[in-house]
Amino acid sequence: MTLFENLSTTSNAWIILVCSSFASALLLFLVSRILIRRLRALTARTRYTIDTLLVRACAPALSILSIIVWILIVECLLRYTELFQARPMGFLKSIIQVLSIIAILLFFDRLVHGLIGGYSDRSDTIKNSKSIIQGISRGLILSIGSLVLLGTLGISVTPIIASLGISSLAVALALQPTLENFFSGTQLVIDKPIRVGDFIELESGEQGFVDRIGWRSTWIKMLPNNTVIIPNRTIANSKIINYYYPEKELSVPVEVGVHYNSDLEHVERVTLEVAREILVSHEWGIDDYNTFVVYTEFGDSSINFTVMLRAKEYFNRFWVKSAFIKALHKRYAAEGINIPYPIRAINTEQESAALPIINQKPSNAS
Repeated sequence: MTLFENLSTTSNAWIILVCSSFASALLLFLVSRILIRRLRALTARTRYTIDTLLVRACAPALSILSIIVWILIVECLLRYTELFQARPMGFLKSIIQVLSIIAILLFFDRLVHGLIGGYSDRSDTIKNSKSIIQGISRGLILSIGSLVLLGTLGISVTPIIASLGISSLAVALALQPTLENFFSGTQLVIDKPIRVGDFIELESGEQGFVDRIGWRSTWIKMLPNNTVIIPNRTIANSKIINYYYPEKELSVPVEVGVHYNSDLEHVERVTLEVAREILVSHEWGIDDYNTFVVYTEFGDSSINFTVMLRAKEYFNRFWVKSAFIKALHKRYAAEGINIPYPIRAINTEQESAALPIINQKPSNAS
């Protein structure tokens, strides 16, 4: 009877253990789901984004925390039912430590990933280079977490760090051009000399809109609707003219010349009137810009001066300049202001050269 009583007691202990473990796991699962749903509902009512990111980052960590609590409950049940008395619960403690580190890693990874994604929505440069920053951050978090995890398990990380250092040096030497482009792209993202959508001119003469800043190269969409792809290190080491920085507005100088007999005060007054009319009426002109005229030189056939206009952006300056030239030509004609142009007279008459006439008739033979 003693044997059967022991078997019955052991069976009851296992039944209690299994049922309690299943019930606790189900309860923890429901509690975690309800808690996450409640937190998401609360953060949806606020205008802040950081609380939403925190809830999203906590979701996987909370699931792992539920597993840790379930393991602790199982450990208590094992002690209560007096099962596995011969062995300590060190194995379960190691599992709890590993799961805790994984939960912390997932929390920070999701949080940093969300912060970068949220900031990229407000920055075109970060938006197109989001994958670069997210990849770097995830690699750093996972590397640090892996070293901490190995140290927790009692594995020495010193040989691993030394091996990684030698391997990293070999990889860096093999991938030197690629890494140079990568870090140049990171520099462009942080320093922001150019942004996506800017109209730039390179030192080599290429002009166009910045379409994308990638891991290895920058894509520039040129005016003929073709795309030039330039390595990031070339961009970082080149002189760049950014026509959209610090703002898109820019001055439009127009060179004009009038006859020497012109009344310069009258010419200046008429020119400024036309310039102001164009800046106010044209869609790409800056209506509040204080335009001015500066006489520059006595030319070969005219007195030259420069009219300063203002356009909303670089690409539209051509239309403002074209409209001003047409309006100025029409107004000068009405005001009697002469725009000279060089005239060259070609003399087609040549003086006849006095050449001796040589009689080459053959003499009669005698």
